[in-house]
Amino acid sequence: MNIHIRKAKSSDAEDAVPLIIDAIGNIAEQMTGETDSSAVHQELIQLFQREDNRHSYLKTVIAEGDDVIMGVMVLYSGLEATQLDANLVNWLRKKTGDNIDIPPEARSDEYYIDTVCVNPNYRGLGIGSLLLVKAEEMAHDAGFSKVALNVELEKEAAIRLYERTGYQVAEPWEIYGGAFHHMVKAL
Repeated sequence: MNIHIRKAKSSDAEDAVPLIIDAIGNIAEQMTGETDSSAVHQELIQLFQREDNRHSYLKTVIAEGDDVIMGVMVLYSGLEATQLDANLVNWLRKKTGDNIDIPPEARSDEYYIDTVCVNPNYRGLGIGSLLLVKAEEMAHDAGFSKVALNVELEKEAAIRLYERTGYQVAEPWEIYGGAFHHMVKAL
Protein backbone atom coordinates (compact mmCIF):
# COMPACT_ATOMS: atom_id res chain seq x y z
CA MET A 1 0.00 0.00 0.00
CA ASN A 2 1.33 3.42 -0.98
CA ILE A 3 0.98 5.88 1.92
CA HIS A 4 1.82 9.54 1.47
CA ILE A 5 1.77 12.48 3.83
CA ARG A 6 0.21 15.72 2.64
CA LYS A 7 -1.03 19.01 3.99
CA ALA A 8 -4.66 18.89 5.03
CA LYS A 9 -7.37 20.67 3.10
CA SER A 10 -10.48 22.24 4.56
CA SER A 11 -12.50 19.56 2.78
CA ASP A 12 -10.79 16.85 4.87
CA ALA A 13 -12.81 17.86 7.95
CA GLU A 14 -15.38 15.03 7.93
CA ASP A 15 -12.67 12.34 7.85
CA ALA A 16 -10.01 14.08 9.96
CA VAL A 17 -12.11 15.34 12.87
CA PRO A 18 -13.15 11.89 14.20
CA LEU A 19 -9.45 10.98 14.40
CA ILE A 20 -8.68 14.21 16.24
CA ILE A 21 -11.48 13.47 18.70
CA ASP A 22 -10.16 9.92 19.13
CA ALA A 23 -6.75 11.33 20.02
CA ILE A 24 -7.76 14.14 22.38
CA GLY A 25 -10.73 12.48 24.07
CA ASN A 26 -12.65 14.66 26.50
CA ILE A 27 -10.30 17.58 25.86
CA ALA A 28 -12.46 18.05 22.75
CA GLU A 29 -15.25 19.16 25.06
CA GLN A 30 -12.99 21.82 26.59
CA MET A 31 -11.89 22.99 23.13
CA THR A 32 -15.44 23.32 21.81
CA GLY A 33 -17.45 24.31 24.88
CA GLU A 34 -19.79 21.39 24.17
CA THR A 35 -20.58 18.15 25.99
CA ASP A 36 -22.84 16.36 23.50
CA SER A 37 -20.70 14.21 21.19
CA SER A 38 -22.55 15.32 18.07
CA ALA A 39 -22.10 18.99 18.99
CA VAL A 40 -18.40 18.43 19.77
CA HIS A 41 -17.99 16.84 16.34
CA GLN A 42 -19.78 19.70 14.55
CA GLU A 43 -17.84 22.42 16.39
CA LEU A 44 -14.50 20.73 15.69
CA ILE A 45 -15.42 20.56 12.01
CA GLN A 46 -15.98 24.32 12.11
CA LEU A 47 -12.66 24.88 13.89
CA PHE A 48 -10.86 22.59 11.43
CA GLN A 49 -12.21 24.60 8.50
CA ARG A 50 -11.11 27.91 10.02
CA GLU A 51 -7.55 29.23 9.71
CA ASP A 52 -6.94 30.85 13.09
CA ASN A 53 -6.75 28.11 15.71
CA ARG A 54 -4.80 25.04 16.75
CA HIS A 55 -7.32 22.66 15.15
CA SER A 56 -7.20 24.34 11.74
CA TYR A 57 -6.52 22.36 8.60
CA LEU A 58 -3.55 24.71 8.15
CA LYS A 59 -1.91 23.08 11.20
CA THR A 60 -2.78 19.53 10.11
CA VAL A 61 -1.14 16.90 7.93
CA ILE A 62 -2.84 13.80 6.61
CA ALA A 63 -1.54 10.28 6.03
CA GLU A 64 -3.40 8.99 3.01
CA GLY A 65 -3.43 5.83 0.94
CA ASP A 66 -5.83 4.68 -1.77
CA ASP A 67 -7.76 7.96 -1.32
CA VAL A 68 -8.48 7.08 2.32
CA ILE A 69 -7.38 9.21 5.28
CA MET A 70 -5.47 6.74 7.44
CA GLY A 71 -4.01 9.14 9.96
CA VAL A 72 -3.87 12.74 11.06
CA MET A 73 -1.38 14.93 12.88
CA VAL A 74 -1.92 18.46 14.20
CA LEU A 75 1.27 20.42 14.87
CA TYR A 76 2.61 23.94 15.19
CA SER A 77 5.43 25.86 16.80
CA GLY A 78 5.38 26.66 20.48
CA LEU A 79 5.69 30.30 19.43
CA GLU A 80 2.45 30.08 17.45
CA ALA A 81 0.60 28.33 20.26
CA THR A 82 0.00 31.52 22.23
CA GLN A 83 -1.78 33.28 19.36
CA LEU A 84 -3.63 30.17 18.19
CA ASP A 85 -4.93 29.60 21.71
CA ALA A 86 -5.81 33.28 22.19
CA ASN A 87 -8.00 33.06 19.08
CA LEU A 88 -9.64 29.90 20.43
CA VAL A 89 -10.18 31.48 23.86
CA ASN A 90 -11.83 34.55 22.30
CA TRP A 91 -14.15 32.33 20.27
CA LEU A 92 -15.03 30.20 23.32
CA ARG A 93 -15.66 33.25 25.52
CA LYS A 94 -18.04 34.75 22.95
CA LYS A 95 -19.77 31.42 22.55
CA THR A 96 -20.15 30.42 26.21
CA GLY A 97 -19.77 33.67 28.12
CA ASP A 98 -17.38 31.84 30.44
CA ASN A 99 -13.92 32.99 31.46
CA ILE A 100 -12.03 30.34 29.51
CA ASP A 101 -8.38 29.51 29.95
CA ILE A 102 -6.43 27.06 27.78
CA PRO A 103 -3.39 25.65 29.56
CA PRO A 104 -0.12 25.81 27.60
CA GLU A 105 0.94 22.52 26.05
CA ALA A 106 4.37 23.43 24.71
CA ARG A 107 7.37 25.59 25.37
CA SER A 108 8.15 28.42 22.94
CA ASP A 109 11.35 26.77 21.71
CA GLU A 110 9.58 23.51 20.75
CA TYR A 111 7.82 22.42 17.60
CA TYR A 112 4.74 20.86 19.13
CA ILE A 113 2.83 17.79 18.00
CA ASP A 114 -0.63 18.50 19.37
CA THR A 115 -2.38 15.41 18.02
CA VAL A 116 -1.43 12.17 16.31
CA CYS A 117 -3.99 9.53 15.49
CA VAL A 118 -4.04 6.61 13.08
CA ASN A 119 -7.37 5.15 12.04
CA PRO A 120 -7.77 1.88 13.98
CA ASN A 121 -8.22 -0.01 10.70
CA TYR A 122 -4.69 0.99 9.63
CA ARG A 123 -2.71 0.73 12.85
CA GLY A 124 0.45 -1.36 12.79
CA LEU A 125 1.44 -0.26 9.28
CA GLY A 126 4.01 2.32 10.39
CA ILE A 127 1.76 5.31 9.70
CA GLY A 128 2.39 6.83 13.12
CA SER A 129 6.13 6.62 12.52
CA LEU A 130 5.75 8.26 9.09
CA LEU A 131 3.81 11.12 10.68
CA LEU A 132 6.49 11.60 13.34
CA VAL A 133 9.20 11.76 10.65
CA LYS A 134 7.15 14.43 8.87
CA ALA A 135 6.91 16.40 12.13
CA GLU A 136 10.68 16.33 12.48
CA GLU A 137 11.11 17.55 8.89
CA MET A 138 8.66 20.38 9.45
CA ALA A 139 10.34 21.36 12.73
CA HIS A 140 13.76 21.37 11.11
CA ASP A 141 12.50 23.41 8.14
CA ALA A 142 10.98 25.93 10.60
CA GLY A 143 14.34 26.29 12.39
CA PHE A 144 13.53 24.32 15.54
CA SER A 145 16.01 22.00 17.23
CA LYS A 146 13.45 19.90 19.10
CA VAL A 147 10.01 18.40 18.74
CA ALA A 148 7.68 17.84 21.70
CA LEU A 149 4.40 16.16 22.48
CA ASN A 150 2.27 15.27 25.47
CA VAL A 151 0.98 11.76 26.03
CA GLU A 152 -1.38 10.45 28.70
CA LEU A 153 0.36 8.22 31.22
CA GLU A 154 -1.88 5.24 30.46
CA LYS A 155 -1.22 5.25 26.69
CA GLU A 156 1.60 2.77 27.00
CA ALA A 157 1.68 1.72 23.32
CA ALA A 158 2.02 5.35 22.24
CA ILE A 159 4.75 5.96 24.81
CA ARG A 160 6.67 2.93 23.48
CA LEU A 161 6.36 4.26 19.92
CA TYR A 162 7.62 7.68 20.95
CA GLU A 163 10.53 6.22 22.92
CA ARG A 164 11.41 3.89 20.03
CA THR A 165 11.59 6.90 17.71
CA GLY A 166 13.85 8.91 20.03
CA TYR A 167 11.52 10.85 22.32
CA GLN A 168 12.34 11.05 26.00
CA VAL A 169 10.17 12.03 28.93
CA ALA A 170 11.30 15.54 29.83
CA GLU A 171 8.87 16.39 32.61
CA PRO A 172 5.37 15.77 33.94
CA TRP A 173 2.66 17.96 32.40
CA GLU A 174 -0.94 18.68 33.31
CA ILE A 175 -3.68 19.51 30.81
CA TYR A 176 -7.19 20.20 32.14
CA GLY A 177 -6.40 18.22 35.26
CA GLY A 178 -5.08 15.19 33.38
CA ALA A 179 -1.56 13.84 33.93
CA PHE A 180 0.71 13.60 30.90
CA HIS A 181 4.33 12.94 30.02
CA HIS A 182 5.88 15.86 28.16
CA MET A 183 8.18 14.08 25.72
CA VAL A 184 10.90 15.78 23.68
CA LYS A 185 13.15 14.71 20.84
CA ALA A 186 16.26 16.70 19.97
CA LEU A 187 16.83 17.08 16.23
